Amino acid sequence: MAIPEVYNISQSPITSHSFNADRTQVAVSLNTNEVQILSRSGADWTPVETLSEHDKTITSIDWAPKSNRIVTASQDRNAYVWQQTPDPLTGRTIWKPTLVLLRINRAATFVRWSPFEDKFAVASGARAIAICSFDPDNNWWVAKQLKKPIRSTVLSVDWHPNNVLLAAGSADMKARVFSAYIKDVDKRPPPSVWGEKLPFNTVSGEYSSPSGGWVHSVGFSPSGDALAFASHDSTISVVYPGGPAIYTIRFNSLPYVTLTWTSEDAIVAAGHDCQPVLFSGGPSGWQAVGSLDDTTAPKSASGARGASTASSPVGRLNSAAFNTFRNADSRGLGSSPGGGSSLATDTELFTVHQNTITTIRQYEGAPGAVTRVSTSGVDGKLVIWNVNTISGLGTKLSGLRVG
Repeated sequence: MAIPEVYNISQSPITSHSFNADRTQVAVSLNTNEVQILSRSGADWTPVETLSEHDKTITSIDWAPKSNRIVTASQDRNAYVWQQTPDPLTGRTIWKPTLVLLRINRAATFVRWSPFEDKFAVASGARAIAICSFDPDNNWWVAKQLKKPIRSTVLSVDWHPNNVLLAAGSADMKARVFSAYIKDVDKRPPPSVWGEKLPFNTVSGEYSSPSGGWVHSVGFSPSGDALAFASHDSTISVVYPGGPAIYTIRFNSLPYVTLTWTSEDAIVAAGHDCQPVLFSGGPSGWQAVGSLDDTTAPKSASGARGASTASSPVGRLNSAAFNTFRNADSRGLGSSPGGGSSLATDTELFTVHQNTITTIRQYEGAPGAVTRVSTSGVDGKLVIWNVNTISGLGTKLSGLRVG
């Protein structure tokens, strides 16, 4: 299988990342109130710009590929739209911020541009989603809020291809589909499986987490006719409203917190298990295919395979420290102080990422035919994976049930 591209960006966690259109630059938040823009320099990423305007930790970033604008959301309850403009004093091109009036009293948690890039959605802890559009008369971004029936913090959002419908996952254990239609901005969308008449704040669908877990991530399929969401109860659910049918994949590993569709019949999800996993299916059912990572040996610092050949079916629970406690509990076995194993080796995971994956994004390929995805996580790594290499992977995930 193809070896993933592994970049050690930072020693601190990467909260969010987003690439520009040609993938020559990436914007990352290193768990601070600043955005670092890195430029590809050979096999490395070099900092070229720092966007400083927020007062508190930046929670989400999205870089619009067509308009080349960056939107950031932060715990300071604000969002900024950054656009490249010439500096009137030096003539150098700089990133100029524009404040967005969100009108929320809790942290902004997630942000995404709409497909047409004429508006964006900001999730928040204020039990509301701000739908922001540009007001040319006053030359600023204004927000209109989706509120009912949200009962807790909104953790993620995703836009439908028609630029009007918006999916949202929240801590009230629900995934919902809203209409974000704005009269003077949007054209009336054609009828779809989600409905025909779609005034603002219409709830086109509401789906509960199977066992009552937070809904960490949501995503529409490339056609927009299906919705997937990942919950904290270690499940992935795929909804077909035209059926109607809901397929739930339950697994025995740790929960996923982020997902993306690579085609109409494939989803890649990642999270606390530290490895991206491919799921495939359709209106007749879904199943887990396997991991994009090779979890059969420890990884060195560069992400290559180590010398150990111990087999290992899942990611985070494969550390020697975990096995030591498990063996002591089940078989009364323990490691002697003179065993010779180092602490670094005992705690090294059998995955490229050594901690939770926080963000997964489409990296290469057209919508519906994505060939590579990128992930970033708490370990400060940015990794680019080839989705097509899954067919050559022999290791399958065990303990999966489809309901």
